[in-house]
Amino acid sequence: MGGTPKRMENFAHFIMNEIGYKLPAGTMLQDISEFSYRYSMYKVGPVLCVSHGMGAPSVSILMHEMIKLMYHAKCQEPIFIRIGTCGGIGVEGGTVIITEGALDAQLRNSQEFTILGKTVQRPAKLDEKLARELKSLASHDDPYDTIIGKTLCTNDFYEGQGRLDGAFCDFTEADKMAYLEELRDHGVVNIEMESTIFAALTHHAGIKAAVVCVALLNRLNGDQVNAPKEVMNEWQQRPQTLVSRYIRKVLAQKGQLKNMFGHQGLFGHQGSIKSPRRFKLVQQESQAHE
Repeated sequence: MGGTPKRMENFAHFIMNEIGYKLPAGTMLQDISEFSYRYSMYKVGPVLCVSHGMGAPSVSILMHEMIKLMYHAKCQEPIFIRIGTCGGIGVEGGTVIITEGALDAQLRNSQEFTILGKTVQRPAKLDEKLARELKSLASHDDPYDTIIGKTLCTNDFYEGQGRLDGAFCDFTEADKMAYLEELRDHGVVNIEMESTIFAALTHHAGIKAAVVCVALLNRLNGDQVNAPKEVMNEWQQRPQTLVSRYIRKVLAQKGQLKNMFGHQGLFGHQGSIKSPRRFKLVQQESQAHE
């Protein structure tokens, strides 16, 4: 699952190539929820790629519907993985971050719901074993770091994340920096807006789940994302590459992976950029903006 329809369309094409899935002649990938006008959904063999929108309310709606879909489709032991972007806390842009603990804005490892007018707290727990397994699939050849840490989930992008560049700002830069340092001291390495609701609902349903994001900037250095578009596009491919390695591994263990060693896919076996010229450009730009 990921935020935007385009990201999930791109991932659907990417994972189709990575697992060697072949469409019947004369056909193409189709957004099977195209006319719902709410989110996109692509089915690539055993992999379902779905966009969930932005923020907890949007994710909550989709999660209820996906959990019901798993039930009615009689799926056995499904695994949910969210891929996305985030702001880093003390980590540089391009770093891949696997969430080990999802915290709300008050640093609680839970998601608060209001049900029938009453406040209900549900644990926002992700699968620790899955997180470690994903981390183990990071390659020494990757030209970037992959880390595990705590993720702060906020209800908005600006004031809730201590940004100074929103329409309103009733705090100083010193206040912001003190808050971000407090987060870092608490073990928080990134901020986004979906992890607690995603973790709470998957845990409540008994579904194994993980969150993998890429940092677009280090918030200790500023609020604006200044990396060039091509660099950001390559960065956003990094969580997809890691997740694709996991999917390939699981399918291989089940004997379902076609051509695992017979093709390298769009980004090669290790998920690196195949064009030396483009790799050098992206690497230089990444270093320049770190």
